Amino acid sequence: MVKKFIKSKKGAVGIGTLIIFIAMVLVAAIAASVIINTAGKLQHKASTVGEESTEQVASGIQVVKIMGHIDTAAELVDKIGIVVSPNVGGEIDLSATVLTLSDGEQKISLVYADSDTDAYLIKTNGTKDLFLNDGDPATGAWPFADGYGTASEENRFGVIVLQDGDGSVTGSHPTINYGDKIVLAVNIANFLDNSGIEPRTKITGEVIPEYGASGIIDFRTPSAFTDAVVELQ
Repeated sequence: MVKKFIKSKKGAVGIGTLIIFIAMVLVAAIAASVIINTAGKLQHKASTVGEESTEQVASGIQVVKIMGHIDTAAELVDKIGIVVSPNVGGEIDLSATVLTLSDGEQKISLVYADSDTDAYLIKTNGTKDLFLNDGDPATGAWPFADGYGTASEENRFGVIVLQDGDGSVTGSHPTINYGDKIVLAVNIANFLDNSGIEPRTKITGEVIPEYGASGIIDFRTPSAFTDAVVELQ
């Protein structure tokens, strides 16, 4: 009788151990499944973030140089042409790009003046005669010069195409890609107290694309203006 009880007890203990073992296996399997699933999600997220970071670094816009037009009578910079080019990355839509400029006291933000304002021009001789035809809506891309433009639409820049191999830059869709060179045309006299930039003035700003790195603007005007056109940056 005692032996039979002991055997029954051992059998019960064995079954209990087996149940615990099976439960542990099931828990381990569930945990492993959760870990594998989480690892997969983390790997996908890391891959996505990595791709976005690479695109963020590779794409963007750079400021190649900045030219200034001098109002010799007033001895002020009244117009600036900001030559920009995209980085190696993808396309940049200039209609979604914001240009900021500041002289330390005032800060302005400009957007593209669409093709309805005729603020679009193609030049085949590079930056030569860049400021010729300024203010003429038929031939120039300098929006809102004397007698042109309205007060409600002052914060705009025009586009002058210097280099565009595939014809992607149009008045209605100014999209630039690698190799293109474009001038952002700004009538700066319309924004800084309706006068212009004085000598020895520090100007900072950015060309901020919809996606990617911004182009940096950082220059100081000369102490005296001896030429009608000066290279500012």
